[in-house]
Amino acid sequence: MHEPPAARNRSVSLRRALAVLEHVRDHSGQDLSLTRLAEALGMSKSTVLRLTVPLVEANLLARDRKSGAYRLGLGALRLGQAYLTRLDLRTVAAEESHRLMSQAKETVHLVLYDPPHVVYIDKVENATNVRMASRIGSRASIHCTAVGKAILAWQAEDVVEEVVAAGLPSVTRFTITDAGALRTELGQIRQRGYAVDDRENEPEVRCVSAPIFNHLEAVTAAISVSGLTSRITAARVRTLGPLVADTARRISRKLGSTR
Repeated sequence: MHEPPAARNRSVSLRRALAVLEHVRDHSGQDLSLTRLAEALGMSKSTVLRLTVPLVEANLLARDRKSGAYRLGLGALRLGQAYLTRLDLRTVAAEESHRLMSQAKETVHLVLYDPPHVVYIDKVENATNVRMASRIGSRASIHCTAVGKAILAWQAEDVVEEVVAAGLPSVTRFTITDAGALRTELGQIRQRGYAVDDRENEPEVRCVSAPIFNHLEAVTAAISVSGLTSRITAARVRTLGPLVADTARRISRKLGSTR
């Protein structure tokens, strides 16, 4: 059964209107006049004007009275806020966390940044392995955990300074307690995209973590894989690092990040 011409035309118009809205969204810092919009989208000015009228009426777009330039309207902001209020990190990350556990065959942790600590909000364990001592709801130091360092590496310098000023207590004999060494480590984390806790928080445990970015491109969470050093060897860390980083990147995109 063929789609009626009227319905088909409405569908085409809707797709074109969405294309206009997406172009304004992606070029919000530019002077988007009617002429520039038409040229960029390959449409006539009359077509663009017709498509933008209902978008302006719905406050999805706004048009400057003096210049005639288009920008996103308050309706777009309300839609974004409604979407964000429904986001729950554990729900968003659940599928990726289980996939990562299946791929790595190690325990996966999801944490939130709660200065000056990180707090564990989810844990996916491989039933065949030794269970990790971590508990959902527990807190950990930021300077001696992979999840903490993955978050700290993308914080402003004043935040790093606060962590250093508060002290870098030794948890194991491998904990980084020197401010210079910690800053060097944070630079390496930013460069490679993932952090490593090499027995710094628990004597026989290695952990590999990557940062999770939100819609504001801020790092407020991290995901990791943890296991005994007998399983997560130094050589295996180099394989797990990109795997964890890719997982974190997919979760970030679900949260609205464009990285």
